[in-house]
Amino acid sequence: MSGNRALRATTVLATACLLAAAAPSASATAAHRQSGTLILVGGGLKDTRVYHEIIAKAGGTATARIGVLTAASVPESQDPHASDPDTCSNSRCNGLYYADLFKQYGAADAQWIPVDIEHTGAADDDAVVAQVNGMTGFFFGGGDQYRYVTSLLHGDAHTDSKVLAAIRAKLAAGAVVAGTSAGAQIASGPDMVTGGDSYQALRDGSAPGHFEDPTRLGYLPAGGFGLLASGLVDTHTGTYGREGRAVRLAADTHHDRVFALDEDTAIEVGNPGTHAETIRILGSHGVGVLDLRHARARAGGTAWSIRGVGYSYLTDGDRYDPRTWRATPAPGKRPLTPAGTAPVPANDDVFHSEANPAGTPYSFATTAKALTAAAAQRTATAATWENTPRFQITFAKTGTTRAYSTDGAKAAALTDLRVDITPN
Repeated sequence: MSGNRALRATTVLATACLLAAAAPSASATAAHRQSGTLILVGGGLKDTRVYHEIIAKAGGTATARIGVLTAASVPESQDPHASDPDTCSNSRCNGLYYADLFKQYGAADAQWIPVDIEHTGAADDDAVVAQVNGMTGFFFGGGDQYRYVTSLLHGDAHTDSKVLAAIRAKLAAGAVVAGTSAGAQIASGPDMVTGGDSYQALRDGSAPGHFEDPTRLGYLPAGGFGLLASGLVDTHTGTYGREGRAVRLAADTHHDRVFALDEDTAIEVGNPGTHAETIRILGSHGVGVLDLRHARARAGGTAWSIRGVGYSYLTDGDRYDPRTWRATPAPGKRPLTPAGTAPVPANDDVFHSEANPAGTPYSFATTAKALTAAAAQRTATAATWENTPRFQITFAKTGTTRAYSTDGAKAAALTDLRVDITPN
């Protein structure tokens, strides 16, 4: 699940085997050719440039009409603060909040699309479809992405509701579809993550389902809406140290790539859902690209391990070509010549464990960037806070490792580190 760790799902899927058997429909796969734009945010969106980019892609301030979907939130009847506009957090009040925000940022119009888990019939209501067809862009808010599945897709068949089909058609015709947190993860295809923490994921592995235990790594085999073709998606990555769970899920489900989105940071995807996807990074933090093409996982003995995961960390303005697996630094970033002589600082909580009150966010990326700036070190090691067993994470420079800087001293972005995760 996405968002703050305090958000806890209470729904457990009836059986994992039903999920495993539910194959994605043609409408929910990445087979659709789309000429619009996806803008997927890792949560915690504050950067006004992202909002302005969504409005621009929706036609600009004169014509942008944004449809806001917040079905990942609890419905109004389940919100004890529903009557207080200052503290409410439900599908309706969150939808109205975002609609007002888009109008404040210059959209010609913005409207809440009134679909949630208690009003699933609205997803097939022709009047709501007409409302959708009047929009030039869409924004999916955060919460729990499984609520989007249950409100906008039809059961085990995983087929589109009329509203989702209309949004998909608008995207194909050139509209922008944006989302933050759960609203970004729902763009995933098969094996969309539903919850889990990194340490428990490495120790216990993944399972199909949506679990009451928020630390358990779960995934939905049939996936989300299937709008993004080139990789899995995870969100709130640096804030909650989700790199470990992203690697384990990709390895378990045989995916070669994960886009691990930090908060307040987006990937802007052109030609979404096709083999010609293009990606630009926009925001205040970064996006980890985890490359498992040459990784080798091993189970047995004391614990699970994986070696040979590629890691790049891209930041504002950088571009990435999924077809060639290559990144291009933004104008203004220059190659960083490693010059630091101090050793890379020790890191005994690489995934920012919730159990460690002294932990720091963005720990994984911080160690990676420190290594690329160090002249005398080829490798650096870090560890998990938990120790039954403790996992060691080894970062290593490769022949193609590069770092890029805006100030000539610190790495702002990097490409092609190697990461090994082993029990210690």
